[in-house]
Amino acid sequence: MADTLTPDWLVDAGPLIALVRKTDRDHAVCVKQAASLRSPLATTWPVITEAVHVLGTLREQDAVLDMIERSALRILPLDAGDVPRIRSLMRKYGSRPMDLADATLVRAAERDGFHQIFTLDKDFRIYRLGRNRPFTTVP
Repeated sequence: MADTLTPDWLVDAGPLIALVRKTDRDHAVCVKQAASLRSPLATTWPVITEAVHVLGTLREQDAVLDMIERSALRILPLDAGDVPRIRSLMRKYGSRPMDLADATLVRAAERDGFHQIFTLDKDFRIYRLGRNRPFTTVP
């Protein structure tokens, strides 16, 4: 049962959008990739906000929120104690520039021990975790 599983993978907004928007150019590859990843996936509220903002229809927005309700997608907590590191990451990668959603994923990865991310964003090949460790990215 998904409720008892601990997430292994973080997920960024791009795959969430592609999974629910059938006309997205990355839909097929993301559906195939998602099927190969153990559920649930983990993310942060800024990522959900970004995905829901881009997904214009209520049906698409509901599909993302449904993933949370059925525990296929877990929301990782963030609080004021995370802000200094998020700010530091956004400054460090300012030339990219790193947005808030990406910074929260990197922070959550560092804090909670994630090193795998389901993303379409090539910047996650640049971002580094502690001791200069790269993320494992898919697809």
